[in-house]
Amino acid sequence: MTQQVPSTEPELTGVRNFRDVGGLPTVDGRRVAHGRLFRSGHLAHATDEDASFLTSLGLHTIFDFRNAADQKLEGPDVELPGVRNVNLPLTDPADGAEFWKMVRDGDLDQLRSLLSDGKAANRMIHSYRTIMTRRTDEHSQVLRALAEDSVPALMHCAAGKDRAGLSIAVTLLAVGVEREAIVADYLESNATHRRYKVHRNGTSTSAYSPEVMELLNPLFDARAEYLEAAFETIEQNWGGVDAYLEQGLRITPQIRERLRERLLD
Repeated sequence: MTQQVPSTEPELTGVRNFRDVGGLPTVDGRRVAHGRLFRSGHLAHATDEDASFLTSLGLHTIFDFRNAADQKLEGPDVELPGVRNVNLPLTDPADGAEFWKMVRDGDLDQLRSLLSDGKAANRMIHSYRTIMTRRTDEHSQVLRALAEDSVPALMHCAAGKDRAGLSIAVTLLAVGVEREAIVADYLESNATHRRYKVHRNGTSTSAYSPEVMELLNPLFDARAEYLEAAFETIEQNWGGVDAYLEQGLRITPQIRERLRERLLD
């Protein structure tokens, strides 16, 4: 039995949505070990104190799922001594660039046409389904790296909710974490102190009016229906998690067992 590292959740100043995934239960009665797998929003604005804490975790690898457009907007991650940084974009830089420009710059009428009547939530559901079907190579690369040498690991995107959320979910499915526990962990991104800060151009009264924020909320919410859409996509395209991992991601039972050895108590 490996020594357990106490699960801590510090108040990081420049990094949002950080947490240790340790403690989640598996279907066969084991748990994800503390101190092995972490998730967060981007690290571009990490303070010196934040960086010192992250360094103390003994990370081997940081997986950054942002694309070039994200990095241009937010900046590169801070560099942590002795930690490998792997940039593995889960969306194309051009994918949705005009859409997100509209989110930041659009007026109320434009946002209504773009996001009202369920269109915002439907966009999120479509995005989750697309990532599951089109980013199998990337998810395979992550799981193989974790099985080989990349633990402890931190996974992040911009907000730490969608791309990182899906990658964490795939990892947890691979080691047999209970589905309800995966969803519960995903939904923790809704906590006020975790939520991504919405950036809008313009005056505060118009740019952040109640109606504008109501239109934008589905984009920045963690909703169970989004993650369930990803699970449904696995069922529809591969018939189940085992086939998804073996056929879609080329993850053998031997690799899954190594993952369990590295990530579970």
